[in-house]
Amino acid sequence: MIDLVSGGQKTVPNYSCGGQKKLLAVLEGADSETSNQISTVLSIYKMPQLHPFLRNFQLYANYTKGIYFDENGDMAVDFDIVNSVATTNQTIIRVKVGSVERHAAAEIKFSIDQDVIVWPRWFNETQPASRCTESCPPGFSKLMKEGEPLCCYDCSPCGEGTISTQEDASHCHKCPENQYPNKIRDQCVPKNVTFLSHEEPLGIILNILTLFFILITTFVLGIFIKYLETPVVKANNRDLSYLLLISLLLSFLSSFLFIGEPREVTCLLRQTAFSIIFSVAVSSVLAKTVTVVVAFMASQPGSMMRKWLGKSLANFIVFSCSSIQVGICTLWLGISPPFPDSDMHSQPGEIVLQCNEGSVTMFYAALGYLGFLATICFTVAFLARKLPGAFNEAKLITFSMLVFCSVWVSFVPSYLSTKGKYMVAVQVFSILASSAGLLGCIFLPKCCIIILRPQLNTKEQLMLKQDGGI
Repeated sequence: MIDLVSGGQKTVPNYSCGGQKKLLAVLEGADSETSNQISTVLSIYKMPQLHPFLRNFQLYANYTKGIYFDENGDMAVDFDIVNSVATTNQTIIRVKVGSVERHAAAEIKFSIDQDVIVWPRWFNETQPASRCTESCPPGFSKLMKEGEPLCCYDCSPCGEGTISTQEDASHCHKCPENQYPNKIRDQCVPKNVTFLSHEEPLGIILNILTLFFILITTFVLGIFIKYLETPVVKANNRDLSYLLLISLLLSFLSSFLFIGEPREVTCLLRQTAFSIIFSVAVSSVLAKTVTVVVAFMASQPGSMMRKWLGKSLANFIVFSCSSIQVGICTLWLGISPPFPDSDMHSQPGEIVLQCNEGSVTMFYAALGYLGFLATICFTVAFLARKLPGAFNEAKLITFSMLVFCSVWVSFVPSYLSTKGKYMVAVQVFSILASSAGLLGCIFLPKCCIIILRPQLNTKEQLMLKQDGGI
């Protein structure tokens, strides 16, 4: 130590005569106590004392940014990653293939260009990978492992409605509303536009059933018009029978409003027309039921019900009950009318064109009122089922309303549990089934008497008081 501070050939402190070189710094590797003493002496002569780990350290740099160390003694400079390549003339050239850049105290950016790296010809093994897992293919996203390095992760498949289009995607992104992921979820494809069309098998079946029931109803109406003066047709208000047949014919025709691409006009008409037509039909059945009861009561000696006999009571029942449903539908169209809409979420991969009901409350209000009328009609007919056979059409009405109510009670859960175009198919089937129930239960027995057993179609047979009736 004395020799260092002497600066000359003799060991004399502060003696600098004859010195050939200037001392720049002292590199020492003593223990901590000795190092502190050396530091005290060197500080007097302004000589720097360097870290001991710099022994045998060599650094080649080709830039002028400078080299420095952070508070932990770590080098805080940028590095180039160099690939040594042997040329054909046995010379070595160095090619930069990447870099290590230090942007902040805790942030290091590592970049490397794999395409620039030249591997030796004798290296025929799998290239080394700086990760502990394979790359996540498109359709998957990286799922980081807790407590593991960033290069160690799992591959998680993209969730429903999402895709990833590149390897090692950090996250999956959603497809637009009018598109959906393909099977491997690496791209979005357009959704198919669908609705209950006339050309598909389900639409064809419903169209055939509708046409069949329209022909049957027209045939029955023709029979009743042809034999309008016969006792079976005239019994229990002939005009109500005509009104009920026309209502059933219109109800079958209304099924066509539900099949095909939804339009603004069809959306406005389909539910309102269905509600009003069925209200007229059920009101006609209710009027026929009340007519049975009034006719029986009027036949009793001294009865005051004879003044209610005739068409006025039946017309009042039909008009008043139907007017309430017309008011509900008018309010519905005024507040929140139905309109064409598209459902992009209920069916995967499909855009379902449908009619939005506008106000769900008004839809169920109209349906509920129809159920209320049917319940009253069924109750009155059931109570009148044991009246004498001369007036007893109530048995037929009871059975027909039982079928009608059963169809529409099962309609509600079926309608709510289906989606897309199948909701429309459920309602069309309910319209056909309930209308067919009324047609078959009320008019089929009468048609059998008119055509197959005309000997029973007489006033004498009609007035016989027997159980069963027509």
